[in-house]
Amino acid sequence: MGVANNITAVLNFVAFLCSIPIIASGIWLASKPDNECIHYFRWPVVLLGILVLLVSLAGFVGAYWYKETLLAFYLCCMAILIGLLLILLVFAFVVTRADGGYDVPGRGYKEYRLEGFSSWLRNHVVNSKNWVKIRNCLAESDVCSKLSQNYLTADQFFMSHISPLQSGCCKPPTVCGYNYVNPTLWLNPANPTSDPDCYLWNNDQSQLCYNCNSCKAGLLGNLRKEWRKANIILIVAVVVLIWVYLIACSAFKNAQTEDLFRRYKQGWA
Repeated sequence: MGVANNITAVLNFVAFLCSIPIIASGIWLASKPDNECIHYFRWPVVLLGILVLLVSLAGFVGAYWYKETLLAFYLCCMAILIGLLLILLVFAFVVTRADGGYDVPGRGYKEYRLEGFSSWLRNHVVNSKNWVKIRNCLAESDVCSKLSQNYLTADQFFMSHISPLQSGCCKPPTVCGYNYVNPTLWLNPANPTSDPDCYLWNNDQSQLCYNCNSCKAGLLGNLRKEWRKANIILIVAVVVLIWVYLIACSAFKNAQTEDLFRRYKQGWA
């Protein structure tokens, strides 16, 4: 195996390693309660990571045994996958750029306005058609029920850093002026006309604020927070993959040159 092929094989092993954090970040995203309820957001990153892994293995085999067709297939497929990852990164950055969160005086957590998030997320994730299924999924989860186990007093709860999803779905908006009993039980609103969600709050544990706009906003807040974290890993992985790909292209050309030179020498021998 020539020097260029050795380099290509090592680079493909690096690309193989890059697929691991991509798959891990995808599994982490898919395991989150909000993504469990939004099925088409669950597996794209995992699928891309698995494809990068398989293509990298194909490139490694092609480089180790110098299968020129397999190497060409690797370079073509890897270019497509890098392009798809870049599209995903740009798309995720654009749709999660807007943040509907705002600080609430005397509270450790933020609350969220649906209008503060991108129109794409509002129209494609929490529209009326999708929300019925998402709402039922959230109601069956332990997103809200575990709050009562973690916070025993009002002061503990008010100073807590609960997730956007819990802030929006598990309690009424602070502006309503409800009196705290426990994290998911609130009574006697002082300002029920201050927000339409005030009338939608229900102490029934299967209802809570799952029909509120604040819950939809909290779900989008969770998505934004999680995708922003995952994007950091994906950006690093994509930068390394691009670097590996460019060097692999150069090594592939050198390998072809070495092969032509060897055949030339054999022809003169």
